[in-house]
Amino acid sequence: MSRISTDQVKHVANLARLAITEEEAELFSTQLDSIISFAEQLNEVDTENVKPTTHVLEMKNIMREDEPKKGLDNEEVLKNAPDQEDGYFRVPSILE
Repeated sequence: MSRISTDQVKHVANLARLAITEEEAELFSTQLDSIISFAEQLNEVDTENVKPTTHVLEMKNIMREDEPKKGLDNEEVLKNAPDQEDGYFRVPSILE
């Protein structure tokens, strides 16, 4: 006997706003029952000595040390600026 009835499949399809036929409901019921059987088989696996993981591979960030370095010269930065004043970029005012 199937653990998922065709009425349950139709109910879920209705909630999802899916139109399914009687044949599709029977097919989905059988397929969902197979999925549940497989999940039950997985519950039988001994996982006592297996530590929980979030990734199959070990994940770690490789970061360099944060060391201060001299930045660009102010004149070098401003040499291509379309407009500058007193060592700063000059932009149009947006406030009145």
